[in-house]
Amino acid sequence: MTITRRGFGMVAAAGLATAAFGITVADAATPDEIKKNGTLKVGVLVDYPPFGGTDANQQPAGYDADVAALMAKSLGVKLELVPVTGPNRIPYLLTNKIDVLIATFGITAERAKQVLFSNPYSALTIYVLAPKSLKITGPEDLKSVSIGVARASTQDTAITKIAPQGTDIKRFDDDATALQALISGQVQALGASNTILAQLNKDYAKMEIEPKITLKAQANGMAFRKSDTALHDYANKFIDEIVKNGELSKINERWFGTKLEKLPPMPKL
Repeated sequence: MTITRRGFGMVAAAGLATAAFGITVADAATPDEIKKNGTLKVGVLVDYPPFGGTDANQQPAGYDADVAALMAKSLGVKLELVPVTGPNRIPYLLTNKIDVLIATFGITAERAKQVLFSNPYSALTIYVLAPKSLKITGPEDLKSVSIGVARASTQDTAITKIAPQGTDIKRFDDDATALQALISGQVQALGASNTILAQLNKDYAKMEIEPKITLKAQANGMAFRKSDTALHDYANKFIDEIVKNGELSKINERWFGTKLEKLPPMPKL
């Protein structure tokens, strides 16, 4: 079956990529075929650490790469990590450059029109972050502290919704500026994602920053071609296994400094 250009947005991008390369969709990839070939090709981001970045040798590294390595190990094959970007993730998958995307890919109904999502294996989580010594156990405690957020961000909206009237919410132009406000003491707490938490734990460990309130979690899934149902089913069993045996929590602790919280449920698509 040839993928044709149709629709808009990512659908159009995928179609254009296929037209440009003249590639047709191969027969469905299965775990047995991957074992026979001896290699699992995984698309990962390299511009979104610590989910996807590079190591000292400029090789892909991060949470997603570690999950990919475990999956290759479970299949008994070699791992080939293929760098992808946000815009080309779906085209790379649909034009058979990779077997699976493990690339901090949020599970949405729009994307599910083109790809088959696994159950969540990670989440982009938005928190209220603050030093361990600062008492914040719920929204009612926010009134007594100053909180920095990136203006008009997801965390800005979420904190504004739950904070008591009169809470001192300081809005900055971006996450980096809000982060610096916390580091310099301009604010006592910060609304930010687990990627910012990982940076704080790595570079400012003495501050002992921890999540106080979980505001929102975006479920991320592996993505497969629609025809790759057997590989999709294998991935779901694999994810369930590494959650139960603690391996996924170890990866989360390695890259984010905290044990894995309960993963969000599969969104309704």
